[in-house]
Amino acid sequence: MHWVGTGGVDVQEMAPTAMNGKSLPFTAEDVEGKALTTLPPPHADGLLRLARSPSLLHAIVAPLSNRYARGNSCPALPVPNPTMKSIFPLLFLALPAHAWEAKPLSELAVYPERTAQAQVVSLNESKVAAEISARIEQLAPEPGQVIAKGALIARLDCRDSDLAAERAKAALAAAEAQARLATVQFERANKLANEKFVSRESLDTRAAELDVAKANVGVNTAALKTAQFNQSKCVVSAPFAAVVVARLAQAGELAAPGTPLVSLLDRASIEVKAEVREADVRSLNAARAVRFAGPEADYPLRLIRVSPAVDKATRLAEARLRFTAKPAASGASGKIEWNTNEAHVPADLVMRRNNRLGVFVAEGKTARFHPLPTAEEGRPALASGLKLESQIVVGGAGEIR
Repeated sequence: MHWVGTGGVDVQEMAPTAMNGKSLPFTAEDVEGKALTTLPPPHADGLLRLARSPSLLHAIVAPLSNRYARGNSCPALPVPNPTMKSIFPLLFLALPAHAWEAKPLSELAVYPERTAQAQVVSLNESKVAAEISARIEQLAPEPGQVIAKGALIARLDCRDSDLAAERAKAALAAAEAQARLATVQFERANKLANEKFVSRESLDTRAAELDVAKANVGVNTAALKTAQFNQSKCVVSAPFAAVVVARLAQAGELAAPGTPLVSLLDRASIEVKAEVREADVRSLNAARAVRFAGPEADYPLRLIRVSPAVDKATRLAEARLRFTAKPAASGASGKIEWNTNEAHVPADLVMRRNNRLGVFVAEGKTARFHPLPTAEEGRPALASGLKLESQIVVGGAGEIR
C-alpha cells in the first residue's frame, strides 16, 4: 500500500516544494491500485510530514505489520493483509500535523534519591594522659569496655605528692605563726608610739614586718593547694561516658606529664560526617527527611550544617548530621540518603543540542529546546525554569529540526 496525490504522485517521493504552499488531498491505494480512502487537505499535511521521515513512518507501521502481515511485502512498507487494509488508513486519519507527543511535567516529574558517602564519628576521641611524674600502680579499664563519667582509669604512686603536701602544710603553719608574732609586735609598737616611747620609724618597721608575714601566709597557702591538687592527679578519672578504644600504658611503668594512658571515645557526642557533591548541597538543605544507611539498618538523621567550603580537587562539601534516635556505632561506614523535593526531568528525556543538555518544550504547535544548566547525562535533571504545567516532548523529539 502507498499514498498518492491527486495527480498520481507517490507521497514518499514528493519533494517538499511539490505542494506549492497548498494543501492537496491524498488517496490510499493497495498494491493492486484499488483506492481505500482519501485524506482531506488538513490530514494530508500531516501525511506529508510523516512521509518526509521514512524512519518515523516505518516505526509506526512496523509493529502493526509484524503482528498482522502474512503475505509478501513491497519495497517501501510491509504489505497489509485484509485486516490491515481497514486499520492502516485510520492510522493516518488520526495523525496530527506534528510528529511529536508532549505531556505536562507534573505527569513526568521524578523526585530522585540522592546519596553521599558517610561515616559515623565521635566529636571526642581522647587520649587521657598522666599529669604528674609517678609510677602507674593500677590501670583499670580494658579495651572495648564501656565506662561512665568519673570512672577510675588509673591510680598512680602518690607518695611524693603526699610528702610535698605535708611540707606545704608545715610551711603554712610556720608562716601563720610568724604572722601572729608580727601582729602582736605591731600592736605593742603602736601602743608605745601613742605614748611617745618609740619613734615613728620603729612603728613603720613593725608594720612592714606584719605585711611580710601575711604575704608569706598567702604564699604557703597557695603552695599547699598546689600540693593537694597534685595529690588529686594521682587518680585519673574518665572525663566523659566513653568506650575504651585502647590501653596505651601498663601498670608498673613510669608516667611523665603528658604520657597517654588510654584512648577513649565519647559515646554521647556522635555525629555523621558525609561528603556531598556540590550539585546536591541545595537538595540536602531542603530535604524533609535524611537517613543513614548502615550495614545492618537505617537510622533517621537531622542535618546540622553543610560547610560552605568545597574541596578543590573532589568538589565535595562536608555535611554534619546527628541521629534523632538510637545512633549507629561510632566508626560505622555507610551512606546518607534523601529524596529531593524539587521536580526533575527523567534522564531518558534529556538530550543534547548544540553542546547543551535540555528538553524540548511544546508551545502550541511548535517545540523549542529548553536547556537545563545542571543536567548530567544519564541522571535525572533538575527542571530549572520549568513549571509543572510545562508540556515536555516525550516522543518524536528526534524529528524536530
